[in-house]
Amino acid sequence: MSALVGARPPEALRTTLGRLAAAQKGATGAPAYSRFVNRPLGRLLAALAFRAGLTPNAVTGVSAATTATGIALLVLAPPSVGVGLAVAACLVLGYALDAADGQLARLRGGGSPAGEWLDHMVDAAKLLTLHLAVLVALYRAGAVDTELLLIPLGYCVADGALFFAMMLNEALRARHGAATRAQPSAARAGVRRSLVSLPTDYGVLALSFLLWGAPAAFLTAYALLFLATAAHLALGSVKWFREMGRLPR
Repeated sequence: MSALVGARPPEALRTTLGRLAAAQKGATGAPAYSRFVNRPLGRLLAALAFRAGLTPNAVTGVSAATTATGIALLVLAPPSVGVGLAVAACLVLGYALDAADGQLARLRGGGSPAGEWLDHMVDAAKLLTLHLAVLVALYRAGAVDTELLLIPLGYCVADGALFFAMMLNEALRARHGAATRAQPSAARAGVRRSLVSLPTDYGVLALSFLLWGAPAAFLTAYALLFLATAAHLALGSVKWFREMGRLPR
C-alpha cells in the first residue's frame, strides 16, 4: 500500500493547482488538444491525486487500466453509438491521467527513471494496441471491405515510428547537450504548430471514436488522421535527420 499511497497533503485544491501551474513544463508546439485541453485536465487530476496521496506510478496504472478498458470494448462489443461513447470516454480519461502522472511527479519534487520508463512503455503499448484493436474490431464486425483494414495496420506503423522518433530525438538532444524543449520566444510560432499538428494528436484520435456507431464515417475520419500522421512523420523525419546531423559529436 505504501507504494501507492503517501501522506495526505493538507493544502487547499486551489493552492495545489497553483503549484502545479508553476511547475508545468513547456508545451510550446505540442498539438493543440494536448496543449490546451489535455494538459489542464491532467493538472486537475494531478491535484486530486496529490490530495488523495497517490503516487505517480499509481496514476500511470490507473491510466493504463482505463485505456485498456476502452480498447477491450472495441474488440469485445459490436460497433454502436453507445460503445463509441464509452470507448471515447475511456481513452480521453486515460489520456488525461497520462498527463497527470508526470505533473504529479513534478509536484512531489521530481520523477524517477523507473517512473519515466513505465510511463513511456504504457504510452507505446496503448498506441500500438489501439490500432490493432480497430483492425480486429472492424474485421469481426464485417463493417468494411477487407482491403480497408490496411488503414489501421498502416496507422499502427506510422504512430509507432512517430512515437519512437520523438523519444529518440529528445534522448539524442539531451545526450549531445542540445535543448530538448522549445524556448519561450517561440510561443507565437508554437501556437501555429499546435494547430497544424492537431490531426496527429492522440486526443483527436480518441474523440474520433464518437463516430464508432457509424463505421463508414469513423473509417473516413480515421483514414484522414492516418494520412496526417504519416505526412507528419515523413516531413518530420527529413527535418529531424538534418537536425541530428548538426548535433556536436
